[in-house]
Amino acid sequence: MTLSFFDQFESPTLLGIPLMAMALALPWILLPTPSSRWLGNRLLTLQNWFINRFTQQLLLPLNLGGHKWAVLLTSLMIFLLTLNTLGLLPYTFTPTTQLSMNMGFALPLWLATVIIGMRTQPTNALGHLLPEGTPTPLIPVLIIIETISLFIRPLALGVRLTANLTAGHLLMQLIATAAFVLLPLMPTVAILTGLLLFLLTLLEIAVAMIQAYVFVLLLSLYLQENT
Repeated sequence: MTLSFFDQFESPTLLGIPLMAMALALPWILLPTPSSRWLGNRLLTLQNWFINRFTQQLLLPLNLGGHKWAVLLTSLMIFLLTLNTLGLLPYTFTPTTQLSMNMGFALPLWLATVIIGMRTQPTNALGHLLPEGTPTPLIPVLIIIETISLFIRPLALGVRLTANLTAGHLLMQLIATAAFVLLPLMPTVAILTGLLLFLLTLLEIAVAMIQAYVFVLLLSLYLQENT
């Protein structure tokens, strides 16, 4: 029973061929494509409104140098949002529960922000490692601490997204298993457990959206420090 709970996080295979690429490509197929008409349908209008609002909110604290990242960050937000929410459907696989894939997103983008800071304003980028007004005896210690906190940022990004989605999926499966076991024994308790599962599902939908937004928001804050 314990092992079966974690089987949902295994990469699906068909005839020994991993289906991770299909799971990553499916969200882009489901998104509505732009139309050549002057007026689009309701779904396309809603999608455009959401993208415009998110882009405005994301680029608000950034200067003009960071606006070049608008397309990349918006695409990443939509991609993570669709992966997280589609993973809540039955008999589906959530690629964002894999730490390796999340680190593959976090590490290159974080490294790009650091490189941009070192190229455009190296003095300010290195100045973040030593706060102003630090006593002389604490300078070596603070430099070490700030360096460690700098290099731990991509790990925190990947682990945060993985841990939140994995914990939510495990909790939903535990409650669903409890409701299924209790149904022939205590129907009333099973119905209450099913109601709890429904509320938890709504919460997990919100968590899936929030985690995608937090991932991109933190990347934009790292970009703001280096532009």
